[in-house]
Amino acid sequence: MAIRWKSPARFLEYPLFAIAIGPDPTMGEARGHARGIIALGDVASGVLAIGGVARGGLAVSGLALGGIAIGGGAIGLCTFAGLAIGYFAIGGLALGYVAIGGLAIGYYAMGGMTLGKFVIGPLHSDPGAIRFFSDWLANIPLPIRPPMPH
Repeated sequence: MAIRWKSPARFLEYPLFAIAIGPDPTMGEARGHARGIIALGDVASGVLAIGGVARGGLAVSGLALGGIAIGGGAIGLCTFAGLAIGYFAIGGLALGYVAIGGLAIGYYAMGGMTLGKFVIGPLHSDPGAIRFFSDWLANIPLPIRPPMPH
C-alpha cells in the first residue's frame, strides 16, 4: 500500500511537508521519494529528511547524506553513525578531520583505536589532541563531562 501526501502549504515551490512511502506502480515508483521542506519517505530529500535513504540539511536514516547526518551510515559535515564520514565524525568507524569512535581516523582522533596526526587512544595520548578535545568539549553543553587523560 503506497502513501503519498503533500501539504498545500509551499515554500520556494516545495511543499512544506511531503510523505512518500511504499511502491506506487501508477507513478512507476518502486519506492516512495518524498521531496519537501520536511520530507518523510523511503527516500527523502528536504531541509529535514527522514527515511530509508535521506539527504538534506538534517538527514536521519539508514543512509544519511547532509549537513548534519544521523544514521547507520552517514556522510556530511557533522555525522553521527555506525559508519560516520564527515568533517566532524562520531561513530563506530569515524573518518573525518575530527573523528571520535571505536576506530577513529582523522587529523584529530579519539577512540578505542586511533590513526591520525593528534590522537587520544589506549596506547597514546598526544598533548595536542588533549588540548584540542579539552577546548572543543568545553564549548559543548554536556550534563556530565568525560574525564580527559593527562
